[in-house]
Amino acid sequence: MNKDVIYIEPEDDITDIITKIENAKEKIVALVPPKKAGVFRSIVNIKLIAKTSTTAGKTVVLVTTDPSIIKLAAATHLAVTKNLQTPPQIPEMEESEVAESSSEDVVESEIEEAAKEEEVAEASAEAEAAEVENEALAIEEETKETKDSSKDSSVDTKKNKEKTDKKFSLAWFKEHKKITIGCGVGLVALIVFIIWGFVIAPAATISVTIRTKANNLFSENVSFTTKLNEEDAENGKFYIQEKKTESKIEKEFEATGEKNLGEKAKGNIIIYQYFKNGAGTIAVNGGSRFELNGLAFVSDQDASLVWGGNDSECENQGKIGLQGCLISKTVPVTAIEPGAKYNVGAANGWSTAANVGAYSDKAMAGGTDKVITVVQQSDIDKVRNELINKDTTANKERLMEKVEGEHSFPIESSFEEKVGDATSTPAVGEEVEKGKKATINVSVTDSIFVIDEAKVREFITKKAQISDSSQVYDIKNLFIENFKADDSTYTGRLKASYTTGPKITESGIVDIVKGKGFGVAQHDLKSIDGLGSVTIDGNLPWVTSFPNNPEKITVYINSENKNENS
Repeated sequence: MNKDVIYIEPEDDITDIITKIENAKEKIVALVPPKKAGVFRSIVNIKLIAKTSTTAGKTVVLVTTDPSIIKLAAATHLAVTKNLQTPPQIPEMEESEVAESSSEDVVESEIEEAAKEEEVAEASAEAEAAEVENEALAIEEETKETKDSSKDSSVDTKKNKEKTDKKFSLAWFKEHKKITIGCGVGLVALIVFIIWGFVIAPAATISVTIRTKANNLFSENVSFTTKLNEEDAENGKFYIQEKKTESKIEKEFEATGEKNLGEKAKGNIIIYQYFKNGAGTIAVNGGSRFELNGLAFVSDQDASLVWGGNDSECENQGKIGLQGCLISKTVPVTAIEPGAKYNVGAANGWSTAANVGAYSDKAMAGGTDKVITVVQQSDIDKVRNELINKDTTANKERLMEKVEGEHSFPIESSFEEKVGDATSTPAVGEEVEKGKKATINVSVTDSIFVIDEAKVREFITKKAQISDSSQVYDIKNLFIENFKADDSTYTGRLKASYTTGPKITESGIVDIVKGKGFGVAQHDLKSIDGLGSVTIDGNLPWVTSFPNNPEKITVYINSENKNENS
């Protein structure tokens, strides 16, 4: 039959053992006590194990050969086996043991025995303390009696007293353990604080003011290239990049075009010509244009006037008059566009490019009007021209702000805005619904050339006319004047204003003050020509000198301008 074998550890208490029994998966649970099985030597614990066995529905077997544990197991009717291979059995108590007491008496005796042991331990402790106290009193008495004795006796008394003091100290420390630990922690904290506050934490800040001269003007011709490998910034040839932004503009507009979707007028025109002096032919091709009072029609088919030169063929009563023989032919025509205005009556005087005369003996008919509004190209061109001619200042400033944020220096005069082709919805020639507007869409590209600002400033710093003991502190008002583009060659004049002052750096100030007291450092700094006020602050109240570590010294350099109008 399956069983769970539980090996009890020396540090397990009765609660741990009960929990392991309850959590066992099998019905049979074998408990294997350790060699020093203190928890199994209490009748109370054994009874708790037996009770747990019953309530958990388990059969608990103690695997042991320890007589004392077997005796307690017999009192609680727990099964015992000497090893995991031997069948378990409930041990029997001797008759004398049964007669002496029941299992309840055993429990009471165990409790009384434990109580007695505790009383004995307390009495022993009190006796030991009393013994120490008596010993101390005896030594103290002995010291008093031999106070005026010889020198050797005095030394022995001193040793005895030190011994007594030591015992008293140990006893006091044992009695006041929390105070002792607290004092120790406090002492360690004090030592750590002293090391932190006087070795690690001290730092200092120094602010100095430099007397500078502003409004020095810089102006020099420079050139630019769009090829990085051709750049020579030290000699004033800078690499430039073109920055672009593209946007779409959508704008509504009123369409002004009109389109007639009505029917075209149709009719007939009679073409004629006088022939003489022999035979002849005149051809009038389809699509030939005929006009009357500004209204145009075109012929729908080819036509020809032919005369063979015989009088019998002449339509002019068979005779050739002064003008010749009249030959005519009817040609169908259609108006060039819809409209009722093309419904003209019969009329003479139609003009045509063909070498014939023309007239109509009946009215043109069928022309109707259905006029709609449409987009025409002139509408689109008008809106696009408005966009081209509009003020580009806002777009220019927006693009310049963008490139300045990239640490680039924009060449303002190189700004250009290009308006692309425009398209409309509806398209050109298409109808715009009544009460609605057409929409135009245009792409706009803004562009500007930029330079690496750091290289421009470095160039100005090297080229500025200053003495060896001075340096450039600030450069303002960067500007490229007369920027010109000629094919791949770009030129301009670089202009700026700059501020100069004594050659002082943060690292130089640190080298002067590190390791020095605040007063000495301030005296040494004020002796520098061109240096104004000096302010020194320690980060802690007791810090009165600069650390030797440069990383713990913070330097701020401020400028105080003079000769602003020079």
